[in-house]
Amino acid sequence: MRFAVQLPTDRVDAGPELISAAAVAEMARAAERAGFDAVSVTDHPMPPARWVAAGGHHSLDPFVALSFAAAATERIRLLTHVLVLPYRNPFLVAKAAATLDVLSGGRLVLGVAAGYLEGEFAALGADFAGRNERCDEALRALRAAWSGEPVGFEGAGFVARGNAQRPVPVQRPGPPLWIGGNAPRAIRRAVELGDGWAPFPAPAKLAGHVRTAAIETLADLRAGIARAREHAAAVGRSAPLEIAFAPFGFELGTRAPPAPARVRDEIGAYAEAGVTWLLLPLAGPSRAGWCEAVAAYGEALRPLRT
Repeated sequence: MRFAVQLPTDRVDAGPELISAAAVAEMARAAERAGFDAVSVTDHPMPPARWVAAGGHHSLDPFVALSFAAAATERIRLLTHVLVLPYRNPFLVAKAAATLDVLSGGRLVLGVAAGYLEGEFAALGADFAGRNERCDEALRALRAAWSGEPVGFEGAGFVARGNAQRPVPVQRPGPPLWIGGNAPRAIRRAVELGDGWAPFPAPAKLAGHVRTAAIETLADLRAGIARAREHAAAVGRSAPLEIAFAPFGFELGTRAPPAPARVRDEIGAYAEAGVTWLLLPLAGPSRAGWCEAVAAYGEALRPLRT
């Protein structure tokens, strides 16, 4: 089992206490010192104000934020959790990802999803109705761009006829691609086009709001993993698929996560279900409080690392 912790780059209300170069660097170093395997950041470039007022959030740009984390650390991996692919031209995503992978020495994990926030799609001029097709298309375009060879690729609104992109990522054939989302289509996307599946705990009410499938129990999670394995067998996939999950109790928006000891005691059940990474989206009232929480979780999880 490996462990990631989310940097609170969505806490823009906290100002420099959490949203500054010094804060990102200090928190990333604290996560590395605590033994975490990755730090993650979220993505919302232009959310509707009504959504934010109802409990949504802003965030720092994921590539810029992770570049500051990379510069402050040596070992820890850098995870976008998750980047909404259909918001962006896939070749620009490929360039940003390759740049971060090169400058970090091959530490990027690109977690992506199709997205759900219709008002944000509209503000960015992105196709909401076709977001699933655009996401699949973008994943193929990323792989093509990372080859470093001239690309022939035609997508919705873009055409490459012999264009090439350098430098190539340090990781070959590219940074791992983890696919977020709970729905059957996200599972199929992960199996067919990705290196990992990143579902998240979602009560039925929340699942409907974010346009995904509910995962309310460990049985629901096991069913999703079983579906992924069945589809892998059906399409002839033999490569292992990482399963990255935020433990129950860390649902979106929670401010009272489970205690470190409880998370530690539940690790065996997640591992038995097939989970290979646990993602902890920790909130913190202050930078010092966040770092203290990370140290506490790191100490509790230390004996369980692989």
